[in-house]
Amino acid sequence: MNYTAFLEETSICKEAFYKHALTEDCKTVRIKKEKTIIKNLEKIFEATFRICAEKGFQGMTMRDLSTESGLSMGGLYSYFSTKEELSITLQRAGNTFVGKWLEEQSKDIEDPEERLKKVIRTHLYLSELMQPWFYFAYMEAKNLNRKERETAKQAELYTEKIIFDILVEGEKRGQFKTRNHNLTSAVLKAALQDWYLKRWKYQKRDTSVDQYADFVIELFNAYYFN
Repeated sequence: MNYTAFLEETSICKEAFYKHALTEDCKTVRIKKEKTIIKNLEKIFEATFRICAEKGFQGMTMRDLSTESGLSMGGLYSYFSTKEELSITLQRAGNTFVGKWLEEQSKDIEDPEERLKKVIRTHLYLSELMQPWFYFAYMEAKNLNRKERETAKQAELYTEKIIFDILVEGEKRGQFKTRNHNLTSAVLKAALQDWYLKRWKYQKRDTSVDQYADFVIELFNAYYFN
């Protein structure tokens, strides 16, 4: 699988994310038409990412968001009463969406090596497709309240656990060397994060997401097989 094939398979990925946000966390929305909700959530989320890229979430006001999204203040408040509520929704919905997507894409692959490759590529391709959310979630997690910050930490550890479980299974089957799987899963997660946090660096070097995925997999192979 490469990024082009991934896009063909997941052509409704972003829409699926907005639907997920609705079902997972937008319990107070006072509009009943799902199509309208999905369309406006997209406007709100995309406007949030654009504003945050310029002056950060903490510097954004609800009026800024109203202007950028094209929604009236009243229309905006029918979705989120505060920007903190918006931040929590973005964090929760995104984290559970990514976790479920990683599981869904890899659950039917028996071979641990192939399953790990699938997880690595899926995570990188998702972060390429939804880079504004990934960057937002990482950068703004520190500004959440203690409870939500802990939830965000658990979401990161959940991705590591997916990787860890694959490594353990691979060792049991005699396919992988005996290594420190906890440390390996943490380092692999950090490598996946570097792609969307330091995107400018890889763009400057003309590195594509497929090249980066290949490189991460090669590093893993060198450590676990050679």
